[in-house]
Amino acid sequence: MRIGIIGAGNMGGAIARGIAQTACHTVVVSSPNHRGELDALKSQYPAISVSTDNTDAVRGADIIIIAVKPWLIDQVMDELKPVINFDCQMLASVVAGVDLDHLASYAGNESSPAVFRIIPNIAIAYGQSMTFIAAKNATESQLNVFSGIFGSMGKVQIVEERLMGAGTALASCGIAYAMRYIRAAMEGGIELGFTADRSLEIVLQTISGAVAMLVNSGEHPEAAIDRVTTAGGITIRGLNAMERSGFTTAVIEGLKASK
Repeated sequence: MRIGIIGAGNMGGAIARGIAQTACHTVVVSSPNHRGELDALKSQYPAISVSTDNTDAVRGADIIIIAVKPWLIDQVMDELKPVINFDCQMLASVVAGVDLDHLASYAGNESSPAVFRIIPNIAIAYGQSMTFIAAKNATESQLNVFSGIFGSMGKVQIVEERLMGAGTALASCGIAYAMRYIRAAMEGGIELGFTADRSLEIVLQTISGAVAMLVNSGEHPEAAIDRVTTAGGITIRGLNAMERSGFTTAVIEGLKASK
């Protein structure tokens, strides 16, 4: 499978790195204005082809992934439309706010192309993304192709397009929210007496352990919490103090604000 990625920024570069690690696909990345990012990709993964000409990534590609800033997509697609064969090339976008109807409109009224919206998160570069996929005019076989590619770089959910904003808030923005919790817990550890590096190690391992518990047990988080709290104990006192400071409300309001 030949995959052309238009854009070498944070998300385009992360997707390219993730795919390159699977060693199952040919990847071509283009960006007219990011020679440095292209050179870094090529240096890290020599098998990736790079170009400052966007049409190089389109020609011969089975899948074209648009990963540019939202305000650039119309300009980029005006350049690419003449060289895209919408009948046999699948067009996908990771561009925030660009819906499936907008993507399909690039083919003109005479065609009903298979188009895809993909929302991964930045952890895709490490094979640990939570990726959402919505599609228009796609066959089950085509959906399976995308599920296979992105499923090799983490978890995938096929969703209705109306849920893409919620998926972005929960999983893409959620990376930043998880990092903010880690930072806060790390700072708390420093206040309690640990050095910064030891505090970070403790917090990361604790989160890894919590994730492993839920993944392996299938428990609801509240049931797992019950296993580590005792009546009158220090854990429930800490949890209640966090709730008095608005912990759960802050998380939910942050997710709603980023949808």
